[in-house]
Amino acid sequence: MIPCLRPSRAVLIASLAAAVFVARGTSAEVRFERLDDRVAVSLDGKPFTAYVFQGHPKPILFPLIGPTESGLTRQYPIVEGVAGEAKDHPHHESFWFTHGSVNGHDFWASHPLAAKAESRAGPRIEHGSIVRTEAGARGVLEATARWLAGDGRVVCTDTRRLVFGGGAGVRTIDHSITIRADHGPVTFGDTKEGTFALRVHPALQPKDANGSTGATGRIVNAAGDVDGAAWGKAARWVDYSGTVDGRAVGVAILDHPANLRHPTSWHAREYGLFAANPFGVHDFTKAAPGAGAHTIPSGGALTFRHLVVLHEGDAAAADIDARWRAWSAAADGVPQAAP
Repeated sequence: MIPCLRPSRAVLIASLAAAVFVARGTSAEVRFERLDDRVAVSLDGKPFTAYVFQGHPKPILFPLIGPTESGLTRQYPIVEGVAGEAKDHPHHESFWFTHGSVNGHDFWASHPLAAKAESRAGPRIEHGSIVRTEAGARGVLEATARWLAGDGRVVCTDTRRLVFGGGAGVRTIDHSITIRADHGPVTFGDTKEGTFALRVHPALQPKDANGSTGATGRIVNAAGDVDGAAWGKAARWVDYSGTVDGRAVGVAILDHPANLRHPTSWHAREYGLFAANPFGVHDFTKAAPGAGAHTIPSGGALTFRHLVVLHEGDAAAADIDARWRAWSAAADGVPQAAP
């Protein structure tokens, strides 16, 4: 007779990871196509997104197509004139990583037209190289970039690794970025204007705002805070869900436990800005000005990792909290099979 043993925490975590990442559907095949200004990403031959590295003041992902084959981020300003979309904040370009104060330079509000101007005025994140792409059940894209002040001086550099995957009812992007202080110390200032961000489809907004129409959305975080109450709060994940093209869908961002100040604070607005920001302590908590600043010493580095989950249904239907627990428990933070 085999004795009945109480499962260890490690066994429970391993079982949960298997349930979340494997049992939910066979993973799809990720493919890449390198073009002059972007790397297009497809999933089982269908468009997923593109890593766009030219024509903008920072690299972006656009479009961001969910499991029902509808775009889940706003198209403006990349595509203009889309019905129901607001034209506010043109620097909110689909999916990006920047910050409003890096050694005093505002990379967050850099206008997309500045990247197209001959003067190339304003701080910008300039693409360096596509290091590699690796197709498969987990599609891997690695790239480099330089953060430049308005006068062209290098403030810092970064390396980024994006792992794309998908399965039944879900698509995922595991995003890691390492900021390197290889041109002197780098200080991320205390401001709400940052950092790892999406601008969601207007239907995922909880309310119409700034001229947008068609809002059906709901914001919820890991603590259960809903809509406007989630703004500025610390949480291990936040989810926006609603109805896009007649289908219930959502998008979640998960914060990795190894990240600075995990669980991070969220610049999550009801008008559609969706951003993880560990630096905006003064704005979010009314702490003393500067309390959220963080300096990377010269020669040092700082890494952030987030998982973006594009899913059917709402946060409960997609079991976002279980996904966070399984993903955060994985040895390398990247699931071995698409969830």
